[in-house]
Amino acid sequence: MADWVSGWVVSRGASEPEAAAWGWTVDVGQEAQVARHVVVDADEARVRAAAERARGVGWWLKVFLPQACDAPEPLVLGWLGPGWAADMPGYLMALDLKADAGEQATPGSLPPGYTLRGWTRGDVVRVLVAAPDGSLAARGQAGLAGEVAVPDQIATMAAHQRLGLGSVVMRSLQQQALAAGASRAVLGASTQGRALYESLGWQAHTAFASLYRTAGEG
Repeated sequence: MADWVSGWVVSRGASEPEAAAWGWTVDVGQEAQVARHVVVDADEARVRAAAERARGVGWWLKVFLPQACDAPEPLVLGWLGPGWAADMPGYLMALDLKADAGEQATPGSLPPGYTLRGWTRGDVVRVLVAAPDGSLAARGQAGLAGEVAVPDQIATMAAHQRLGLGSVVMRSLQQQALAAGASRAVLGASTQGRALYESLGWQAHTAFASLYRTAGEG
């Protein structure tokens, strides 16, 4: 979890993680996500303690249970009570970049007319795929934190799905992260994203719950 947090804050331009009794707190500074608590080795007491310090709309909890659980959301919502809702299921996934370096050296082929572009700003690697008409077809980025790369905000536009663009974006990010000195990569995946990443050799390690405030406390 620490690897994921360290690269995620780089990708999002968020604050340095602040150690807390339950894990870490990160300021994000967006209306939809003011800040988040990352709760590790979660039990009811730790989750409730974090929630007590997340009283306004826009606060999120990322909750990792100490034991494997494929659907932690109902359990954690039962601890939180009203004023909270669950986002889509999440999975922490990892990839050894060096173990697959040969295959990662080539991002993969694009459909005719599509082009791949990439750049690095600070410690964030970004790539985009442009459609034949120049519009955005797919994109992604990765935060670099020492030997760890955290791919983030991977997206393929609706009109360009099922063309393999997500695979091209991911392989390009992996290639650039490896060239920048990263030896391993970690990410938080949705159910849909998990299928893509597993096809590229990523392994799912644990499910986690994403919850957010729907109403602030008076």
